[in-house]
Amino acid sequence: MAFSYSEKVMDHFANPRNVGEIADADGVGEVGNSKCGDIMKMYLKIEGNTIVDVKFKTFGCGAAIATSSMATELIKGKTIDDALKLTNKAVMEALDGLPPVKVHCSVLAEQAIKSALSDYYTRQGIDPTPIVGDIGDHCDHCDHCE
Repeated sequence: MAFSYSEKVMDHFANPRNVGEIADADGVGEVGNSKCGDIMKMYLKIEGNTIVDVKFKTFGCGAAIATSSMATELIKGKTIDDALKLTNKAVMEALDGLPPVKVHCSVLAEQAIKSALSDYYTRQGIDPTPIVGDIGDHCDHCDHCE
């Protein structure tokens, strides 16, 4: 099945930004499903209320890599509140769109950020659910991969 990807998607796939790990991360989140093949892990370094560094490791298709890369670009240097407001729709718009069958990749990128922020709050001794919401431990799309 052939998809038409935007130039931005192709650029972030071929030249992903912020790839790697942060050894002393303040928050780490992982989402996805190995049955689907898309797994995203986000690492956050937070000072005060600002995300000063963010890295990701993604195992998945080109769209999964591109959405991870774009999501990190959109939250780096931003406040935690701004990061919590990032939606999968904003990630897709920043990439000039995704094929409908790949929309779940942008959902995973949003969930990975929220999962890392949830971990950050948990490490601070704060219940993350009222702040971050219920992240869920799976991708709805992945339910169809079983």
